[in-house]
Formats: sequence, structure tokens, C-alpha cells
Amino acid sequence: MGDRIEFARRHRVASSSRATGAILLLFFALGASALFMLVRRHAPPPQASSGQFSVVAQPSAGESISYSRENAIVKAANKVGPAVVSIGVTATRIVGVGPFGDPYFDSFFRDFIPRTRYYKYREAIPKIGSGVIVSPDGYVVTNAHVVHGAEEITVVTPDGRKLAGKLAGVHEASDIAIIRVDGKDLPNAELGDSDNLMVGEWAIAIGNPFGQLIDDTQPSVTVGVVSARKRAFKPDEAGRVYDDMIQTDAAINPGNSGGPLVNADGQIIGIDTFIFSKSGGSEGIGFAIPINRVKKILAEVKQHGKVRDVWLGFAVVTVDEETAGALKLPSGGAVVQSVELNSPADKAGLKAGDVVARVNGRVIKDGDDALSVFGRALVGDQFSIDVLRKDKQLKLQLIALEGK
Repeated sequence: MGDRIEFARRHRVASSSRATGAILLLFFALGASALFMLVRRHAPPPQASSGQFSVVAQPSAGESISYSRENAIVKAANKVGPAVVSIGVTATRIVGVGPFGDPYFDSFFRDFIPRTRYYKYREAIPKIGSGVIVSPDGYVVTNAHVVHGAEEITVVTPDGRKLAGKLAGVHEASDIAIIRVDGKDLPNAELGDSDNLMVGEWAIAIGNPFGQLIDDTQPSVTVGVVSARKRAFKPDEAGRVYDDMIQTDAAINPGNSGGPLVNADGQIIGIDTFIFSKSGGSEGIGFAIPINRVKKILAEVKQHGKVRDVWLGFAVVTVDEETAGALKLPSGGAVVQSVELNSPADKAGLKAGDVVARVNGRVIKDGDDALSVFGRALVGDQFSIDVLRKDKQLKLQLIALEGK
């Protein structure tokens, strides 16, 4: 019995010793760790020597948060933002007023009152839009519809400078206008490559939706993705051709027209132009003109001081079922209605009655499709045209010349 009691006592002493040792070992490890962290915090950063890898210190928690906030979108916006401008336009229109000076009575008695009794006056119409400086010598890109009918153009930079703008060139069919301003140290944005876009990549819309209506010249930024490419629409009433458009869900609001659509590298990939909306505001369906088309127009203006008129010299109509039956042609495509003598089309070999099936490899479905291709041509553009002439298939080469 005594032996058993002595054994239990020794067992308790041994257990107590092991526990004390474990506790001392734990305190020693914590102390060593604290000492190591203290030395590391106050030690100078290691210097890299040639042929050796350098040790990079890890950022603190606060530094990591700041770094994550400054992402590619923030950098792109900061890169392009200083070149985004607000464009104020004063346009005029002719307004006719009858002798009553009231629209209701003037309309009611219109057929009974001689037109000589009506008087006309010019009414100033203010408009706002956005634009972007694309060269240090003061070329600004915007939409043609922003400056349509402008008699006075004012360009306001983000740093508050108000510069008088002069219309350098307009390509109405593409809805692109080039403005020239005089200024020093003008920021300018880099032009990207719209042919290299990927559906799903970041798209950043920058512009001035409030224009000069608020006392702030800084542009606003909205973010989305490239939703689709090569969206095509029928020409509008003004003859503008919206073809090969970039679709984005980045918010494009009224006043943003003419502003840049930017990728995550801070390069302009398009010019924001219009939206589909039931409310009048952005609903996530916006469209931008590809920047590669803008590059051609900009080069034309820089080299020739304007956008030269294009001469092709032929007209087309849609080959509908009725036309196809009357002319004994296959339905679909566009039929050449007339060709001017000695025109580029005449010299290319086009003849009335030819059916335009393809242009530069693109299938032509109807007359509007043909207008989308030929309507936005610039002087010097070349077209490879596949035509059907009776039982023959021909390939013709057409070069756009300057109009006389």
C-alpha cells in the first residue's frame, strides 16, 4: 500500500515538472518571435546585389488596402480623365411666327393668311456634349450631332480652362467631328485598337453628363464591359451610318455623347454615341463608334484640313421580291440603279442592273446594307465588289475619289 502511494506521488511530481517545462518552452518561443519581429521592423531594407534575388518586404494591412483600391480601372480613369473635355455649343434655328403670335391660332389660320404676314427670327439653342483631346496640338474628337449647326464652340478642360473651338472637319455619315483648339500643355489621351477588342473585357465611359450646368469641370466615370461587337443599325434620317458599333453596359447618359470609351490599359477604344432607353437615362445598352474608324477621319483632317467629299458615282436599291421578279434577278442584295459616266464606279466596270452581293467580303443584304458600307467611305478607300451580272459572277475593284 505504501509503495502504491509513493508511486502516485512520484507520478504527480513528474507530471507537474513536464507541465512547467511546456509552459516555459511556450514563453521562450513567444519571446523569440517577438524579438524577431522587433528586429525585422527596425532593420534597413535588404539591398539586392547583382546575380542575387532581393527579398521584398510584405506591405502592411493598410498598404494592401490602398494598393487594392488603386486597380486598373482607377489608373485608366486617371490616365485619360485629364484629356476629357466638356463641349458647349451655341446653335441657331430659324423660327417662323404668324401675325397672332400664338402657335394654336397661327396653325388654325395658316391657310387663310398670306405667308408674307409671317415673320422669322433666329433662335439661339445651347447644347452640351463631351469630347476628348487626342493630340498635344489641340485636336479634339466628339460626335457630329453634338456640334451640328454650331456657330460657337467652347471647350472646357478639367482644369477649368475655357478654349474657343474651331470645327476642323466633320464626317456626317460616321457621326464624327474634329475640333481644333489653341492651348499650351494640353493633356491628350492614347488611341487604342478597336479591332483587338474582346467581349467581356472592361469598358470605362468617361464624360460630362451635366456639361457646364454644374460648377465642376471634372468628368464622371462609369464602368462596365464590352457587351458585344460589330452591332449594325440602319442609316438614320440624317444619313448617319451606325455600323460595326461597340455595345457596352457602362452607363452613357445624355451629355456623355462624344466622350471616350476606354479599356483597362487607359486607351481609347471608342467614342460614346447613343443609348437604347425607354426612360431617357442609361439602361445598360450603350453604343460607341470604334476608334479605328475615328483614326482614319482624324488622319484625313490633319493631312487635308477637312474631310473631303467622296465621289463613287452610282446608286443602288434593294432587290426585293417585286424588283427581283421584274428584272429576273435573285432576291436579296442591292441592285445598281444607275452609274455616272466616267465616275469611279464606271471605271471600275459597274453597270446598271448589276447585283451587289458582297463588298470586301461582307454579304450585302439590301440597299441599306450597301449604304452602310459605301456611305462612310473616305477618299482613297478601296472596295472589292462581288457582283452578279445575268449568269456571271464578277469581282470589281472600286476606289473612292474626291468629289468635284
